[in-house]
Parts: sequence; structure tokens; C-alpha cells
Amino acid sequence: MLGWSREDLAEKSGVSRPTLADFETDKRKPYDRTLADIQRTLETAGLEFIPENGGGAGIRFRERKAPAGE
Repeated sequence: MLGWSREDLAEKSGVSRPTLADFETDKRKPYDRTLADIQRTLETAGLEFIPENGGGAGIRFRERKAPAGE
């Protein structure tokens, strides 16, 4: 959604590229703290996590407010 590479996420979240790769291939299970770091990074970038609501959990862009005067 953000157009980030694994390298971008690693740099911004402080989670190493090999660690992210291991999560993607189920070689390792992430610690809660690591998941929180990744989620915080994505939220800071403008994404919003949507809880399970009968239609499944998800993610979307937060509502963007138009600049004043628009």
C-alpha cells in the first residue's frame, strides 16, 4: 500500500531485513514487541489497522484531511 520495499520497512521500523524475511516465510514467529514496532511504523506512515468485525481484519489509509482552503 505504501510502495515500500522490505529494506524501507526495515530501516523505518528498526527490524532487520533478514528478520522480516524470516517472518514472511514463517521461519520465525515475531515477538509481540517486534509486531508493535512494525505496526507503529505503518501507522505513522498513515495506515490504520481495522479489527476483526465479521468481515475480517484489515488495513486502510487513515482518512486524510484536505489542507485548509480546499
